[in-house]
Amino acid sequence: MKRLTSTASLLALLLALALPAAGSSAGAPPGVGGFAGALPGVGGFAGALPGVGGSAGALPGVGGSAVASPAGTSLAGASQAGVRALIVGVGEQEHYMFGDPHFQALGIHYARLSIGWNALTNSAQARELATWLSDARADGVHPLISFEQSSLPGHHKQLPTPAQLARQFRLLHARYPWVTDFATWNEANYCGQPTCQRPALVAAYYVQMRRICMACNVLAAELLDVPNMVRWVRGFRHALGREPGIWGLHNYIGANRLQTASTRALLGATRGAIWFTETAGVVARHNHSSHDFPESPAHAAAVTRFVFTHLARLSGRIARVYLYQWEAGTARREPWDSALIGPHGTPRPAFWVMVEELHTLGQLPTTLAAEALLATASRARG
Repeated sequence: MKRLTSTASLLALLLALALPAAGSSAGAPPGVGGFAGALPGVGGFAGALPGVGGSAGALPGVGGSAVASPAGTSLAGASQAGVRALIVGVGEQEHYMFGDPHFQALGIHYARLSIGWNALTNSAQARELATWLSDARADGVHPLISFEQSSLPGHHKQLPTPAQLARQFRLLHARYPWVTDFATWNEANYCGQPTCQRPALVAAYYVQMRRICMACNVLAAELLDVPNMVRWVRGFRHALGREPGIWGLHNYIGANRLQTASTRALLGATRGAIWFTETAGVVARHNHSSHDFPESPAHAAAVTRFVFTHLARLSGRIARVYLYQWEAGTARREPWDSALIGPHGTPRPAFWVMVEELHTLGQLPTTLAAEALLATASRARG
């Protein structure tokens, strides 16, 4: 998809959204029928799950990190009782997202990218990073950059020393000083990562990154909600000797089971802020995962609703939510698909849930394109 930022592209979006007749499910995959009745026995998303309900009415008294409203964004919803300034972003590895008129219409100003710890040593990866960051900056988007294992041949299982990671981080920060949000390591407690048994090493990475950029938000680690999560946190904190300010959480397992236990566990084990740096409902997996939960566009939409109406409201310490991912790949059997947009650019039911939740939070822009999205989301929900 080429980058589309012109007024013409937004007008094309408006026309596309205006084409379906009232009551149709624009953007819903065939056989799903929008939101109403999408899950057998559930009866749509608004109030579909007992005790879950729709998006109306945030828990009163829930705090959060206040964020200035971008130009063109209405704060009318945010002034209502019980609605807080939760920061909402999207995780996506491809830069094409920033040129998608659907993304631009949402007015989202936060996005996450995961890179190999030594990406700057490879010219192709350095160019990809430069393109992603350039497009993000052009759209007024604040990046969150997360380090992870190298994707370079022969380096996949090789962990950097603290000095090696510090050198790469210093280069990255010098090249892109306007980027100020970083995560020390992606899913550091997951045993598909070489850091699974090395919380003390990740704590040393954290110390180096904090020293290099004291003004940056540096997440201690991004954690997957698997059984070793709390034990790993304790090992990290013991090595660090203090409580870090921010933790990242990928609560896929709890979210996709419509359960709060794993998120509550991290809240109970920590005292700092928590950012959901990856979360989403799964549409399909072909990665041999042993974790059992449903997979479908309708399921993903129900999970997206649950993330906003339940998980994000568990505590005022939960300050950000990054949904992963924006657009699905085009391979017949993608290893992972939790995308808001289908492989050919068609919004899925979860996208329309996101539109409604941004509106509830008072973060949907007061533009014709955003209002058209909201009207379509309302029709799709029935």
